[in-house]
Amino acid sequence: MDLQTQYYYFKNVLPEKFCDDIIQYGKQHQEEIALTGAFNNKKKLDKEDLKNLKKKRDSNVVWMNDTWIYKEIHPYIHEANRKASWNFDWDFSESCQFTKYSVDQYYGWHCDSWGLPYNKPDSPNQHEKIRKLSVTCSLSDPSTYDGGELEFNFNHPEHKKKDNIRKCTEILPRGSIVVFPSFLWHRVCPVTRGSRYSLVLWNLGYPFR
Repeated sequence: MDLQTQYYYFKNVLPEKFCDDIIQYGKQHQEEIALTGAFNNKKKLDKEDLKNLKKKRDSNVVWMNDTWIYKEIHPYIHEANRKASWNFDWDFSESCQFTKYSVDQYYGWHCDSWGLPYNKPDSPNQHEKIRKLSVTCSLSDPSTYDGGELEFNFNHPEHKKKDNIRKCTEILPRGSIVVFPSFLWHRVCPVTRGSRYSLVLWNLGYPFR
């Protein structure tokens, strides 16, 4: 799919109180080790699993699905979808992922969508749907951490062409939002000082025709 707009952003639009409330809410709950792909189906990870996982991703997450969170963010998703001229059909948001990246934590190159739709007959809001729009919300003051840059690669990262990589500097101000098609490759670079807090949402719809 040829995109004229790879991502759409809103600078500093989420209220300070909203960012504070999300961080406080996240800290009140038990963190989980962030998983990827094949590791999601394992009930328990052994030492070898953890070693392999951390080659790809190292961060901690808390899951949230409160109405007040979606109510704050959904209008920006709809606006981005319209103004970027994607006009993707979507009708459901998965649980929000509150993510903490501490020093040396990161998430390597990945995309949020995959080849096949969800096979979840017991979950009609997800069954036979795919991730279409991804959202990242910046919750941290950029003066409190270094590193942790969100980067996009508009080709497969194995191409290793630096001119295809773009740092999403627009999301640095606290309360900023970036919306992008879930099939875009992206990563979070290692944090070198402090902690970076973010909120991620994936929005689903039936497969593209």
